[in-house]
Amino acid sequence: MSEQPITDKKDKSSFSNFISGFAGGLVAVLLVGGIFWSLSEADTNSAEQQDEPVMKQTEGSSIPTTNITYEETNSVNAAVEQVSDAVVGVSNISHLNLWEDSETQGTGSGVIYKKEDSFAYVVTNNHVVEGAQAVEVILSNGEHVEADILGTDALTDLAVLRIPGDKVETVATLGSSDDLNVGDTAVAIGNPLGTEFAGSVTKGIISGLDRAVDVDTNGDRMPDWTTNVIQTDAAINPGNSGGALINAKGELIGINSMKIALTQVEGIGFAIPIDEAKPVMDQLETSGEVVRPYMGISGVDLSSVPARHARDTLMLDESVEEGIVLAQVQPRSPSDEAGLQRYDVITKIDDTGVSSMLELKSYLYRHKQIGDEVTITFYREGKLQTTKMALTEQENI
Repeated sequence: MSEQPITDKKDKSSFSNFISGFAGGLVAVLLVGGIFWSLSEADTNSAEQQDEPVMKQTEGSSIPTTNITYEETNSVNAAVEQVSDAVVGVSNISHLNLWEDSETQGTGSGVIYKKEDSFAYVVTNNHVVEGAQAVEVILSNGEHVEADILGTDALTDLAVLRIPGDKVETVATLGSSDDLNVGDTAVAIGNPLGTEFAGSVTKGIISGLDRAVDVDTNGDRMPDWTTNVIQTDAAINPGNSGGALINAKGELIGINSMKIALTQVEGIGFAIPIDEAKPVMDQLETSGEVVRPYMGISGVDLSSVPARHARDTLMLDESVEEGIVLAQVQPRSPSDEAGLQRYDVITKIDDTGVSSMLELKSYLYRHKQIGDEVTITFYREGKLQTTKMALTEQENI
């Protein structure tokens, strides 16, 4: 019997230490947290040192101008008038007891999107109502109405509130974000800097579609999810969160959510597309939460694994360049039942290639439901294999 080289044991031990550091950090279903932006200090400093671009006018030249026609202005006025009363303030009250006055943690915006039976329903951002002991909705006429939080979802940064229907006369018309084009008119309505500037309107265009924004769901400043957003240059400021982004017809096409707040950046704001928000709003309204399919794994990108470990420990051929190395398989999870093990390298889910946990979760959450069966393609000790699993809902532990 030949003696196994000691170096193999060292490789496995060091690789185990490498991958264990990631275990539990990227579990596919622990969804708590919010949206974050990061910019390195070096990037910030270098950007601040750059000179601002200057437009020079030579003698005899003319500066291009944009003529805004009466028809265009009138169209925007009509669009705003159609929806403005459906845009409300949302006050987060975080301190309530018998002995002291209540304290307002912050104020954002919301949109009344539905009126049914004796209730009206308001969509806003999760971060607007997060941590609230009570929530008030401030109607366009200034009246304060107590609201019930029906449900929140940190992953999409959405929340649904309910107020008495007899207080509401105007409901926003839902449009379609799938029909948008870059350059289309975009109008943001909300309460920048609080109720003092309630109902503020800013106009711009759709600057970009399908922009990717990272979401940190566990506070470790590592992205656990990537959400698609609409980019607009219509001014969005603190307090606009949860307000309406509408098109030239006055239809709701997005929920204003965030902006890049850096001194060297101007006119880059983001809204959650209404077509992605609709199914989330429906679930929050009816069940109070968004239930997503669960696999029960954590893992790291194969691209982050040192080449010698990929070769000697995972036994992968050099042709395998992308995949997810499993760091942990939860006991009694769908992945465990399907026979997946630590150090397996997933390269496909159904016919879709995956190179990161973000891509895997994106496919699951956007295309699959609880009870669906998926096919997993993976490598184990260098051999290509497949297995099937039925997706389930994560059990509360």
